[in-house]
Amino acid sequence: MDWARLLDGHRLQDPAYAERPNRPTYVQDSDRITFSAPFRRLANKTQVHPLYDNDHIHHRLIHSIETSSVGRSLGMEVGDWLEQQEAVPAGERHKIAGIIGTACLAHDIGNPPFGHSGEEAIGRWFAEKFASDAPLFSELDPDLRLEFEKFEGNAQGFRILTRLEMYRNEGGMRLSRGVLGAFSKYPVTARVQDQVKSDYCGLKKFGVFESEFEQFTEVANAVGLPSETHESQTWWRRHPLVFLVEAADDICYNILDLEDAYTSGDLSAETVIGHLEPMTGKSNQDLSHMADPDRIAYARARGIGIAISACVEAFKENYAPIMDGTFSGALIDMSVKAEEFKNIKKLAKERLFTSPRKTELEVQGRNSVHRVLDGVSGIYVRLQEVGWDGEKLDSYHRQLIKAAGVDIRDVTTPYTALHSLADYVSGMTDRFAVKTARMLSGI
Repeated sequence: MDWARLLDGHRLQDPAYAERPNRPTYVQDSDRITFSAPFRRLANKTQVHPLYDNDHIHHRLIHSIETSSVGRSLGMEVGDWLEQQEAVPAGERHKIAGIIGTACLAHDIGNPPFGHSGEEAIGRWFAEKFASDAPLFSELDPDLRLEFEKFEGNAQGFRILTRLEMYRNEGGMRLSRGVLGAFSKYPVTARVQDQVKSDYCGLKKFGVFESEFEQFTEVANAVGLPSETHESQTWWRRHPLVFLVEAADDICYNILDLEDAYTSGDLSAETVIGHLEPMTGKSNQDLSHMADPDRIAYARARGIGIAISACVEAFKENYAPIMDGTFSGALIDMSVKAEEFKNIKKLAKERLFTSPRKTELEVQGRNSVHRVLDGVSGIYVRLQEVGWDGEKLDSYHRQLIKAAGVDIRDVTTPYTALHSLADYVSGMTDRFAVKTARMLSGI
């Protein structure tokens, strides 16, 4: 892959746009994301702890901002090294840092309410509907059902960025193709991902719906991603900057989940510090006068800095396979701090993700998602019955559209109907999902 193409500053589906030297496209991209409604809604979406009353617990918006900060630091370090290697022209480290920071800012923009349990709840509900051979659902092409049965926030994020927000159906936010390439962790559709048998990291999940395949093809061709073909279906290798976006996310959620665990009372200060100190080493400063929250904050800050350096070195060491598209791993797992991160993940799996309060609220979240889907799906069934003409809906369904805020624009087929339904529920905040579920169920 070639950096001149990978850092492409042209906007998606906007061929007349010319990048301005005093305002790079990635800066505009960052502004468009920051001021968008889907980004704003992340302030009330679960990071780890759903429906938490403590304002010091991370939500998706704060996590995204912190991930962008770490991503920018990674980009400056890697960009400086690439300049020294003469792989990119002088000054390009700022572009690399800006593209990574912007992609990080958007990396969770497609996540539904209640985090990964919300993804699972949406997928399970659709799977049950397809299995029941219900009206509307039975008419969807079986090859397209995986998009809903394995509902994926990464693909929903690409859909928001490239279709739903701002220039609807005309490029969405029209972000630069370099940023969209760096955003796309899984450059493959659900259908192809299910068919291709490979351990390549970019095929672990899918990140593109069939509805946005054309948009992703433009991105991939523009930035020069190597493509593969399976039974006439195309998928691509990852953009090199994806690995740094992923590293920023991994650094933030692993380290900051520990800090949240102390704040929530799930872990003691000594347990948290005991898992951060192996990464940072013991400080030569006297910290005995510090309160526990300050000691943890100090260890967290040092841990992030050390993890950034470790991931930068891992990128350098694996540069050749990253650039030819054969590298298949996470930078933190390839770094000198891999064992420390492994222990943090083990602790989180055993002690955080199974905590009683978290489990209880995830059950509430799943039930809320299902009640919302049960309550509004009838709109789409009825819409099909009246030939997709919203003016012909009965008074109850028109009232329901208004009361629940359902958007039925562009709904003309079973496929577009189900995506509209998924757009609606995945766009909800945690509390709005609970509120809407209560309204729909009459509780």
